Amino acid sequence: MFQDEARFGRVNVARKCWAPRGTRPCVGSQIIREYTYAYAAVSPVDGIMDSLILPEVNSAVFELFLQEVSSRHLSEYIVMFMDGASWHKTKKLELPDNMKFLFIPPYSPELNPTEHVWDCIRENWFPNQTFKNMDAVENTLIDALVALENDHNRVQRLTGFHWIVNDIMNAT
Repeated sequence: MFQDEARFGRVNVARKCWAPRGTRPCVGSQIIREYTYAYAAVSPVDGIMDSLILPEVNSAVFELFLQEVSSRHLSEYIVMFMDGASWHKTKKLELPDNMKFLFIPPYSPELNPTEHVWDCIRENWFPNQTFKNMDAVENTLIDALVALENDHNRVQRLTGFHWIVNDIMNAT
């Protein structure tokens, strides 16, 4: 599995959008520095995704996420690929028994397919929206994460390794 975190909040970026010819789309804008964090672990091979929305990023919260992923896959041994964030490498972190960490090289987010999940969420659930409060942000994020967790084919396509697995399976 590949793991990553992403920040979602009330700061939005205007994006291209469709409008009838001769009209100008009206897109709201806000810069309110309130955030929450989505944690996700994806398996590009089968499209399984586990996620949680948590209030911050630190080793204690990260450990909570790892325990959740571990509990969802008790009969499996998970090799978790992730970046080298300080909360991923702290000595205080208690690693679940069914999990091992491997770190991707520094400054190479393109090697983590979970980044595509964040792009998908931002493009499909958050474009050109303003939110009244953080509850609205979290509700939208919940909708996005639940939809993706339940759509293994979409996650598999998003994370981009399905064609490699298919080639390997067809070659054997």
